[in-house]
Amino acid sequence: MKLLTYSLGGVDKVGVIGADGSIIEVPAKSMLEVVCMGDEELAKIKALSLKSGGLSYESITKRAPVPFPAQDIICLGINYMEHAIESYKFKKIEFDGKREYPVYFGKRVNEAVANGDEIPSHSDITDTLDYECELALIIKKDAKNVSEQDANEYIFGWTIINDISSRDIQNRYKQWYYGKSLDNSTPMGPWIVTNDELDTSSLDIKSYINGELRQNSNTSKLIFNPSYIISDLSKGMTLKAGTIISLGTPSGVGMGFTPPKYLKSGDEIVCYIQGIGELKNRVK
Repeated sequence: MKLLTYSLGGVDKVGVIGADGSIIEVPAKSMLEVVCMGDEELAKIKALSLKSGGLSYESITKRAPVPFPAQDIICLGINYMEHAIESYKFKKIEFDGKREYPVYFGKRVNEAVANGDEIPSHSDITDTLDYECELALIIKKDAKNVSEQDANEYIFGWTIINDISSRDIQNRYKQWYYGKSLDNSTPMGPWIVTNDELDTSSLDIKSYINGELRQNSNTSKLIFNPSYIISDLSKGMTLKAGTIISLGTPSGVGMGFTPPKYLKSGDEIVCYIQGIGELKNRVK
């Protein structure tokens, strides 16, 4: 199923993509409520996805699938080898080619940005705004001490996140939290594809800036895969239902070019992941 959040009369609603591509309303107060549903309730929503005659996608006011995440998003840093190489090159640090452990960091999201909405340039505090196309997963039930073999059972679904980042702020403070957490710096969407309908082991992942292909990779190149990440994190912390984990970005980000190609006002960013679709935003 493809599930999304939209606004009707100023009220957020949850919908499922129907058989004809229209939006069928789901009887739930929020996407987080749907994420936590049991199999019987989800089966009823799947039945709705077989219907037609709902609202057209073009007519709705789009929202991020999870407009208000329950907690900070857990992010993976340098989780594609080629991005690790370009990151170390940018920092002028020699890279030994080894990644023994994942790099985790948090991203504060007061409100996620919808497909089609604008991203502020934050030009008053940064001139190094960058894009990062990422595959993200949503946890469907509390996960603690989960084995890699069982990790897939804890995944509700998948979406696209553009991890907008200020590189100068990120480096100035010697950690990533502030530079990754500027207001309206987390485009998410356009919807969630449920885990039962998407094998993410080998999906093309790309980004385009004003039509120029910048990132072009495949999820098969992830250094640490989703099952490992869920198992690793759940050894020390409970991953609550609704937790969002963004799995890192491939090479081709703005800071990786010489000279860097940072975002500027008016730029259009398109993040594409095979099997999910496109997340399109413009810098204000």
